[in-house]
Amino acid sequence: MISLQPSTSSKKASPIKRSLLVAALMATALAAPAFPTLAQKAPGATIDTPMGRAPASFADIVERVKPSVVSISVTTGDGMKLADASKGKKGGKADRGQGRGETPQIPELPDDHPLHDFFKNFPRGGAAPEQPERPGMAQGSGFVISADGYVVTNNHVAENASKISVSFDEHEKYDAELIGTDPRTDLALLKIKSDKKFPFVKFSGSSGRVGDWVLAVGNPFGLGGTVTAGIISAFGRDIGSGPYDFLQIDAAVNKGNSGGPTFNLDGDVIGVNTAIFSPSGGNVGIAFAIPAKTATEVIEQLKKSGSVSRGWLGVKIQNVDEDTAASLGLAEARGALITELTPGGPAVGSGLKPQDAILQINADKINDSRDLARRIAEIAPNSQIDVKVWRNNAEQLVKVKLGTFPGGKDDPLKAQPDTKMPSDTQIELSQLGVTLMPAKSGGETEGVVIAEVAPNSDAALKGLKPGDVITSVNGEAVTSPQDVSAAIEKVIAQKRKAVLLQIKTADQKRMVPVQLKG
Repeated sequence: MISLQPSTSSKKASPIKRSLLVAALMATALAAPAFPTLAQKAPGATIDTPMGRAPASFADIVERVKPSVVSISVTTGDGMKLADASKGKKGGKADRGQGRGETPQIPELPDDHPLHDFFKNFPRGGAAPEQPERPGMAQGSGFVISADGYVVTNNHVAENASKISVSFDEHEKYDAELIGTDPRTDLALLKIKSDKKFPFVKFSGSSGRVGDWVLAVGNPFGLGGTVTAGIISAFGRDIGSGPYDFLQIDAAVNKGNSGGPTFNLDGDVIGVNTAIFSPSGGNVGIAFAIPAKTATEVIEQLKKSGSVSRGWLGVKIQNVDEDTAASLGLAEARGALITELTPGGPAVGSGLKPQDAILQINADKINDSRDLARRIAEIAPNSQIDVKVWRNNAEQLVKVKLGTFPGGKDDPLKAQPDTKMPSDTQIELSQLGVTLMPAKSGGETEGVVIAEVAPNSDAALKGLKPGDVITSVNGEAVTSPQDVSAAIEKVIAQKRKAVLLQIKTADQKRMVPVQLKG
């Protein structure tokens, strides 16, 4: 390395020697690289900065981890029949040759017709023979987590697989079997059918910090092993896929990266790539990964039993916002509000009730409904837990024995069909901004029907609409508009600014806090 410091020699150089020395130094300096310090760093090395380590190159890390990353090809049996639209059709002029899956009618031509030889071997119309099912194909990514060939990938890559093969970057290809899947976290565990020892990587004990460098390795668009780099953009992202939080990274992740790993600079896996946010279908710099902690817990259960067992409370819940807290008399907007007990669930008969606000599970405080769902899922089935709830302006403790989460998702809320309002006497409640009427007679409908909702009222902003049914007000069942009015008078007497309504829409119930007009 060239030093431009003055010489320590006491002898003076002659003018000619000084000129030659300056010329030599200038020539050497011009020939030197622009960043001599970085150029002398080994590929993949990192440099220390006041803000932490920064990579001079990712090459060393990639060389170490890439051999454990695999491309996954999945064959499913859910193919489509190529020609079955004509099945069950009856022949006739009107539909001959017109249906999908049928061949066009070929005319009968005389022997001396110029096109006779061309058409003579064509089928004569009608339904085409049914073709065998075409198998479905899917591609994704994964990574080996043990020398004996266990592979982690996404559930949506491996589900419904009839055949699975994994390919390494060196073009080695092996068959694999599906050990287990977990749709709630979108994870799956495979096992390579081979006695060979494979290169593998391990999960990190920490997901790091926002701003840390990360590498994503996978099989985008079926191209094979591809590496991209970025940083951790955020933690705790809710992507609408159950109660679990996700990492957000900005490393380029595209179709086919699903199930691939996200590495830190130590070469440990901090997340499993599972989804992207993309209006166009391509990478826009927002990708989501299952955190290492969550993945480790799930994979351990899949390896032992092929499935994941979670605790189940058996309640439908929603967040406690400021209006809900005001209607319940809570000092802060925190906890999860029970809207309904699941029939046959563990909560039935436990002492829990709709409109209880769950504030704490054992020693853990509950922030919101997702927090409750996540904490219950972490507890083993058949465990007895202490549930602290807010009911009737006081905290109460209820003991509940958890069940086993049954899996699956509730049907989405169905839209309420247009309903003709009965012509009974209507009562306007200006405090709520609604007009009420009695429910239908004959026991067809419980509660009190909303006939009208005042525009720009808080009730309208909260989504209440004509046809919705109020079944209770602040925990008190109502069967007439007068009951609703009396319950609101009690709330006003308690100097509360909001009231909690249980609303029934179609077959779904929910709790809606509505601010009262002054």
